[in-house]
Amino acid sequence: MSDIGTPPEGIGPHEDRELELMLIGEKPLAMFGDAVSSDYEVPEADFAPYVSDGTFVRREMVYLPPEPEPAIRTVYFARAGEEWRIEAMHRIKQRLFVYKEPISLETEREIGRLLGYADSDINSYLEWIGLKGSSHI
Repeated sequence: MSDIGTPPEGIGPHEDRELELMLIGEKPLAMFGDAVSSDYEVPEADFAPYVSDGTFVRREMVYLPPEPEPAIRTVYFARAGEEWRIEAMHRIKQRLFVYKEPISLETEREIGRLLGYADSDINSYLEWIGLKGSSHI
């Protein structure tokens, strides 16, 4: 997708605020990922004390898309009791990355809900990127 500029006020993103939002209970799930060979570093150390004390649950998955695409490592953190969100997101990521299912409007909505965005924010986001009225991206 091309760069579509800065989102309107009130529309995410949660990037760089995941831990803060999870600690105050506004975000039930955070995920970080990139190609396995990437230099990207997941903020594991920031989340580690909360994983250790049971506030958060951590899971790591590696998705193996068809060649020649690189494997994708994703680290999930969920608030304790919200682990089901990791499993639901894992199933979506498998469909998208491994089985190459085209992303749909409903999948975008489901991802937003799993990450803790309000339906109004999801709708605003979809409208901003021009997808609200389409069924496939």
